[in-house]
Amino acid sequence: MRTGAADVFEYEFMRNAFAAAALVALVAGCTGYFLVLRAQAFAGHALAHVGFAGATGAVLIGAAPLSGLLLATVAAGVGMGLLGERLEGRDVAIGIVLAVSLALGLLFLHFYTSYAAQATALLFGNLLGVDRATLAMLAGLALVCLLALAMLSRPLLFATLQPELAEAKGVSLRLVSVLFLAVVAIATAECAQIVGVLLVFGLMIAPAAAAQRFTQGLWWGLLLAVLLALGSGWGGLVLAYYTDWPTSFWIVGLGALCYLVAVLVRPQR
Repeated sequence: MRTGAADVFEYEFMRNAFAAAALVALVAGCTGYFLVLRAQAFAGHALAHVGFAGATGAVLIGAAPLSGLLLATVAAGVGMGLLGERLEGRDVAIGIVLAVSLALGLLFLHFYTSYAAQATALLFGNLLGVDRATLAMLAGLALVCLLALAMLSRPLLFATLQPELAEAKGVSLRLVSVLFLAVVAIATAECAQIVGVLLVFGLMIAPAAAAQRFTQGLWWGLLLAVLLALGSGWGGLVLAYYTDWPTSFWIVGLGALCYLVAVLVRPQR
């Protein structure tokens, strides 16, 4: 019987899971904050759907799922950035693309039935299955995302808050959008390793949206977004360990709870 909090750290897979959750929370909090600030919350969700088709397609040709996931999400992110404002107001078209992406993933799994048992991990994540090799990969992706965001943060914030003035000052709004959505694509691929492609939205957006209701400053907002994402990740792991319920359910559920509390406490922000 599991009786103490220290029991959680007795197993290597749990230690790996906590480390992976920390890395992903750092990336999800920072990236999600800018996504919410730019009113592009749909992007992470859309990229995750496209990534599912890429991951299953990679398996079909004998490649690693992560390589297909990364390639598909980055390509889709760059494409969305190039389209820019032409995507606005096209909910029907976007919805159809998302549905077709999932359908393609299902088709690829149909042709490679021996991999079908692992489809659940792609769709809903498998945080408890993270090994040291995956942990190293997540650390590398996190470093890439955070460095790119650090270099892009100033023009990104300028283009987000004052786009007309930024463009007048020589900032290329399209280039900023393309680069940012490429970063979002990498972050989405990383988050999908933890909560799956269907639940990425909950991890990237809910903590960031809650943070923006509680804070006004950029740095405090980023810090709070990361802390809320980290709390959701670590809290979800602990609850999953003691209840045997799915880890992804608890992580996304806690993130949604953070946002619900934020809405109730600060309804006007």
